Amino acid sequence: MPISKNALVRSTVLFLLLGLAALLAIVGAMVWLVNETAVNSSNLIKARSERSALITLRGLGQDAETGQRGYLLTSNPAYLAPYNDARAKFPDQMETVQSAYADEPEQAALAARLRQTMTEKFAELEQTIELAKSGRHAEALAIVNADRGRALMDEARVFFARSIERADQTVLDSIARQQRGIEMLRWVTFLGALVIIAVVGGSIWTVWQYTRQLVEAQREVAVLNADLERRVSERTADLGRANEEIQRFAYIVTHDLRAPLVNIMGFTSELEASLGALQEYVGEVVAPPAADASADAADETGKAEAARVAAFEDLPEAIGFIRSSTRKMDGLINAILKLSREGRRTLKPETIDLQGLLENAANAVHHQIADAGGEVVIVGRPPALLSDRLTLEQIFGNLLDNAVKYRSKDRPLRVRIEAGIGPGNTVVVKVEDNGRGIAAQDHERIFELFRRSGSQDQAGEGIGLAHVRSMARNIGGDIGVQSELGTGSTFEITFARDLRKVIGAI
Repeated sequence: MPISKNALVRSTVLFLLLGLAALLAIVGAMVWLVNETAVNSSNLIKARSERSALITLRGLGQDAETGQRGYLLTSNPAYLAPYNDARAKFPDQMETVQSAYADEPEQAALAARLRQTMTEKFAELEQTIELAKSGRHAEALAIVNADRGRALMDEARVFFARSIERADQTVLDSIARQQRGIEMLRWVTFLGALVIIAVVGGSIWTVWQYTRQLVEAQREVAVLNADLERRVSERTADLGRANEEIQRFAYIVTHDLRAPLVNIMGFTSELEASLGALQEYVGEVVAPPAADASADAADETGKAEAARVAAFEDLPEAIGFIRSSTRKMDGLINAILKLSREGRRTLKPETIDLQGLLENAANAVHHQIADAGGEVVIVGRPPALLSDRLTLEQIFGNLLDNAVKYRSKDRPLRVRIEAGIGPGNTVVVKVEDNGRGIAAQDHERIFELFRRSGSQDQAGEGIGLAHVRSMARNIGGDIGVQSELGTGSTFEITFARDLRKVIGAI
């Protein structure tokens, strides 16, 4: 069954969670074992220390008793060496034994009893030795035969036997717990390894299946892309031919419109020339009526006055309207021709120093900006690029001309140009001015053909920004504006950094 992307994600997450659980189990077991090992080691060390201290203390008691008996039997002072050594070491060794049981109240009480017993035993040994030294062997032997010393040693031996057995059992228990922990870790590690192997195997199988499907899908996509590229090439060619037809149609229409317009302008000139002769004639013929003129004479005079008004007022005004309309029509036709020619122009990518191009554009309007008491500032170092030089010169020249044309009369003109790299390997240039600004409802309208914003106090046909947008789109970009009436405008132009990619995609 095909593996979907969601199924792959779910499977991957599940395998990761299982692997994580196995690792956490192994780590948890190891942490537990380390803690157990630490506890067991501590108990083992403590038990062995107790055992060693008890054996040493028991040996001191035995050595002391052996030295006493040897001296009593032989009266040789050399036999007192073990006794003297044991008596000297007894206090410190007894203290060591009691310290080992400091945290065990029951054993501590028994150790205190052992101290008392051993102290009495050493006192009994010392008494018999002192009697023997003074020659009172009978008395010394009487004390020994009284079995008081033997009873004390028997009591001590019982404590030693039980305590050493207890320490030995503690050692055995610690070793057994350690073995159980190791066995548990072995099983946890084994099971965790099995889980991890299963997770890795499942992940590899899932990824392999999904990768095989991706390869098959890529083959299908490659086939579809080849067909799509063919169809796109066909549609692009069709669009190119349609665009060329539209451009030729615009050129032909404007060319055909210009012919009757030229005729109208010519005949208007003829009318203006004829108007001069007509005005001269009417001026000579028309005279003010006499006071006693007849009705017929007055009527003729009225007609003559009407002719004078037509010659000197109505006709000049009509001809002026015709002349103004033909000039406007001529400007519109020129604008359409300009756009048509720009659409037919072949773009030529070349390496451009954008810094130098912007500086040249600013220098072209420098005298106008200086007359307005203003300045142009280029911020930073604009990047180099491959694009059409003429298009960029026309775009920035138009924007700077507009900044000068629509400046505010209340303040010196300030123009700020900032360029940088945009997303998708594009170049973004912002042209900011402090001119009279554009109303919010006109932000998109100003880019439409033959549409203008604000008061129409400047000459123009309303094609400048439409032309700029058309040129920006030709080089793989666009233009937008942010503006507030009365404060200024910021035009943002975006275009491809490498025009060759745009031309190759068309």
